[in-house]
Amino acid sequence: MQSVLYEKLAQETPEEQAILAGNQAVNKKMYTDMTSDFVVQSDKFLKDELIMIRKHPRFIDFPKHTHDFIEMNYVFRGQFRQQVADQKIHLKQGDILLLNQHIEHELAACGREDIVINFIIHPAFFDYILSNFSSGFIQNQMVQFLMNSMFNYDQYAQFLYYPVSGSARIQEIMEQLLIEMMNDSILAKSKIKFLMGLLILELAEQQHQSQQNATQAAEHAFVAEVFRYIENHYKTASLQTLAAQYKQSSYWASKRIKTLTNANFKDLVQEKRLLVAKNLLMYSDLSIQAIAEEVGYENISYFYRLFKKKFNQTPKDFKQQIRKEEI
Repeated sequence: MQSVLYEKLAQETPEEQAILAGNQAVNKKMYTDMTSDFVVQSDKFLKDELIMIRKHPRFIDFPKHTHDFIEMNYVFRGQFRQQVADQKIHLKQGDILLLNQHIEHELAACGREDIVINFIIHPAFFDYILSNFSSGFIQNQMVQFLMNSMFNYDQYAQFLYYPVSGSARIQEIMEQLLIEMMNDSILAKSKIKFLMGLLILELAEQQHQSQQNATQAAEHAFVAEVFRYIENHYKTASLQTLAAQYKQSSYWASKRIKTLTNANFKDLVQEKRLLVAKNLLMYSDLSIQAIAEEVGYENISYFYRLFKKKFNQTPKDFKQQIRKEEI
């Protein structure tokens, strides 16, 4: 099916034929009735529809512009370079880019092998989709993007880039969308709406999973750093010092450690100190007083209480037991 789609999409459109014939300027009348700012108008494409799909014209640079709709670019074949606000974006085959109606961008000319599909979407289309997101997605970038685009909260220019060439699920949906784009059946437009809704949900889900994976990686890294810090500084370990490494408060560090390890920082330090003390009692000739000080306890009575609570015998009894076993 990919080859069939490519053969159809590779055919030159009338607009592309005019460009190749020597018309090296974008025909702005095809895109807008405005004579000052270049704002591509949805009325030129959507008419009474909520979604329209078209192939992006090749062979010509597209000048800086905005639009009064949400635009999605999909690279079916080849690549696509553009400047979005102040950022250069290089889309590769299979990639998707969503732009809201407040962002300005300009597009580099596509070559003959570069097939890019533009989706022109009225913001109202996302009303139903947005209502079906669960509360757990409230911080998802896709949800925030849609809310800002639909309700014009602050006219914040925004785009979302999805390098999803490796997602078989996403690519399957895109292929189905392109098939329906070329389909003249009475149900094609309805299918496109359903498929587009499914695509948005899938993109949001992948992003949500990616954010979860990133959060888990950050959590693992934090826990590893806590244990590394205690391993190297158990004698003088301080929650304030650890928190300062992250430029956070002691309360933040304490709460995070408790959440991720189910133990208090003090308990973790104490566990390490007592294990070191036990090893010193077994393999060194240091006095119990010296061992207590070596692991960070100046109060010998306090050390005795902690050790007995941990190992069910005092340091003295433990040391005597070791000596008896050696005889």
